Amino acid sequence: MVVESKKISVEAFFELELPDDANYSFELLNGILVRRNAPSGEHQLVQSEIFGNLYNFVKSKKMGMVLGSPTSVVLSDYDAPQPDILFLSNENMHKFDPEWGIKGAPDLVIEIVSPSSFKADRFDKKQLYEEHGVPEYWLVDPNYRSIEVFTLKDGHYQIHAFGVDDEKISSLLLEGLEIELSSIFSK
Repeated sequence: MVVESKKISVEAFFELELPDDANYSFELLNGILVRRNAPSGEHQLVQSEIFGNLYNFVKSKKMGMVLGSPTSVVLSDYDAPQPDILFLSNENMHKFDPEWGIKGAPDLVIEIVSPSSFKADRFDKKQLYEEHGVPEYWLVDPNYRSIEVFTLKDGHYQIHAFGVDDEKISSLLLEGLEIELSSIFSK
């Protein structure tokens, strides 16, 4: 749902007085303030399971940090999406800003699709992350019990892995990471 139809900058976005206790969150896409409804319980469960798997893997290998939403990722003067999960490698730790979130492209972004975010996650955000050079993008769809892993090659995303139901997916970026989908999606 679009809240503000005139374009605003990231700086103006961070200066807005937005309610902290609301049942929704806000992000800035192409200068447009977008309000997102609070995620469903299923969305939160899937997010927790993926976050836990990713966090434990990254921490055990001392590779960087894993953050969950709401963490703003400032990609341009007019783009500050809040992905569900992101990974920032040790080499890119300079992009972490305690006040703003992440300034620049993280190494990995994960979006969990909901009925209201399908178009934004599958098309708009995927294109945004691609344009700004996010090396790996995961699209998680609890409805279809699937995860698609896209990797950046020659400036465009290509499918690296696709898993559904009881299959496994792997990451090209995080070598050795495999996730069994049956551990992510509730039966």
